[in-house]
Amino acid sequence: MLAKATARLGTETAFEVLAKARALEAEGRSVVHLEIGEPDFDTPPHIIEAGIKALRDGFTHYGPSAGLPEARAAVADYAGRMRGIHIPPEHVVIMPGAKPILFFGILSLVDPDDEVIYPNPGFPIYESVIHYAGARAVPVALREENDFNFNLDDLARAITPRTKMLILNSPANPTGGVLSRDDLEAIAGLAQKHDFWVLADEIYARILYEGEHVSIMSLPGMPERTILLDGHSKTWAMTGWRLGYGIAPLEVAQMMSRFMTNCNSCTATFVQKAGIAALQGPQTAAEAMVAEFKRRRDLIVDGLNAIPGITCRRPRGAFYVFPNIKGLGMKSSACADGLLREAGVASLAGTAFGAHGEGYLRFSYANSQANIREALSRVARYVEARR
Repeated sequence: MLAKATARLGTETAFEVLAKARALEAEGRSVVHLEIGEPDFDTPPHIIEAGIKALRDGFTHYGPSAGLPEARAAVADYAGRMRGIHIPPEHVVIMPGAKPILFFGILSLVDPDDEVIYPNPGFPIYESVIHYAGARAVPVALREENDFNFNLDDLARAITPRTKMLILNSPANPTGGVLSRDDLEAIAGLAQKHDFWVLADEIYARILYEGEHVSIMSLPGMPERTILLDGHSKTWAMTGWRLGYGIAPLEVAQMMSRFMTNCNSCTATFVQKAGIAALQGPQTAAEAMVAEFKRRRDLIVDGLNAIPGITCRRPRGAFYVFPNIKGLGMKSSACADGLLREAGVASLAGTAFGAHGEGYLRFSYANSQANIREALSRVARYVEARR
């Protein structure tokens, strides 16, 4: 029998839908993939070459659990310049992907029966890890009328003496919502007033179409109570390399490093060398990718809004849209399943991201414009057949 705690561990529906879509393709069906949150671009060549050189130079052995000193220094410099703050390298922990930062950050700070506030709809692993840690998961609804951002009154009402942490995600998955500086300043005030931690998931920080990225870690009084989560997967199309980093106060960074020692030993050293090249090398490929994502965003938003029964806000960041399908008179899961099986369009039900996602779907526009046009045509035909 499995351990009782495993019943509290959730999953990520995107990979389940991907598996179903692949099974249909194996049967000869055509599927347009708008389900998986992965850039469809290749890793820039100079990063690949840095990884190959590192392999040839012998970076195939164990490294320090917290990361190579030169990798931690590169992250500290890059992240600090991007956010306008000084980050000591010893506050950086390099990990195999960004998810371990979420996992180890929560395990480092949250005790059973503590409360952790998180966005709903939001990345499903937030709720999963909170539950696994034995804490109480407290959702705060992100509503369409508020551009899928926190309503500060709702957030304030969710805070109790047991609140230990708040999870932020900006730009956000699945909605593409972006928190403003004013909102972040108000949230920072609540964190200091009520003495709780903030875990700031900023993995999409560079995929922003309007305005500036503001990190809550850059606000006065926040570096000492914030864990910043970021990584290489999205910005440089390095999902398969598995490279992320966390930035936290020294005691927390050291504890996350101890979790690394117990769990992974270290992050692959040649991958870290490639990561340094990503941070320090030319940014033209990353910038071109974001420009293309913006064109795709406008294409898919305009296309969805032209389909009767569907409305879609224009997201400011990430590479997802979260269209409202309430006008179709269908539950989210039924609509997503029907689109896959009958129309050959893979998407995710809004409820894959929490109960407040009912009435919505998530499409990833990390696919070509031609494929997005084809998907829009298939969605339109699917909707028309049910009118």
